[in-house]
Amino acid sequence: MTGIDEITLNFSPGSLTLLNAILAIVMFSIAIDLSPRDFDRLRRAPKPVVVGLASQFLVLPALTFLLVWLTEPRPSIALGLILVAACPGGNISNFITHRAGGNAALSVSMTAFATIGAIVMTPFNIALWGGLYPPTRAILQQTQIDPVQIAIIVGLMLILPLVLGVTLNQKHPALTARLRGPLQILSMAIFVAFIVLALAANWSFFQGYAGAVAGLVILHNALALGGGWVVATLTRLSPFDRRAVTIETGIQNSGLGLVLIFAFFNGLGGMAVVAAFWGIWHAISGLALAQLMARTEAAR
Repeated sequence: MTGIDEITLNFSPGSLTLLNAILAIVMFSIAIDLSPRDFDRLRRAPKPVVVGLASQFLVLPALTFLLVWLTEPRPSIALGLILVAACPGGNISNFITHRAGGNAALSVSMTAFATIGAIVMTPFNIALWGGLYPPTRAILQQTQIDPVQIAIIVGLMLILPLVLGVTLNQKHPALTARLRGPLQILSMAIFVAFIVLALAANWSFFQGYAGAVAGLVILHNALALGGGWVVATLTRLSPFDRRAVTIETGIQNSGLGLVLIFAFFNGLGGMAVVAAFWGIWHAISGLALAQLMARTEAAR
């Protein structure tokens, strides 16, 4: 396992540019579901959104640090877990929340605000929690991560498509209604295909090390989902809102995590495997949880 901290994945600059473009398309496909009314939710009913964002950006990174501290994984694996926890909610959280019978409108609002908040909170959480754990602090010191550059990448990949999507939906709702379904299917299919090709190019590496991170990623994801549910329960959100907060906290934008890993950490082995496995596992766990939740109707 020692070698996982030294190995870097085969990933060209052109592939990184392609991944950036894919994530921007995925974000745009989500954004055309949004309108200014969704952002108005914070003014009209701020509590569920604020609770969800606190669960996403405060509670989950703290729980991740506790997990790392207790399990003491290899430094690159630990930093991968911290980085994924620092990312905003994932691209499929709105769909899974809808399948779970939760508050899809709240999920959409959380995705929008978390995406904007990620410009500040993602680099802040990476620096804070990664710096508090000595083995990951050493990696951060070697890479000299630039928070401003992270903010620029997040802005270009997430905020710009968000603004364009919302604007298009507001000005041309009939067009976005026609584009919404096909674009969401196409963007997710392209993203999955890209991950599969990236895995194929590094298959021997993943065969050797995926098993080492699988248990930690599954535990981490369970901790995220459980943490979201506990926070929503303690703050007395309705079961309808609780489902949205739970899923938003447990579905992370691991695609953004991969971009940051290749942009700032040269595809460092343990980090990349964690983010890639997260991208697969959170979809499985999220859909399974949605199926379970959908058996009963959530009180509002």
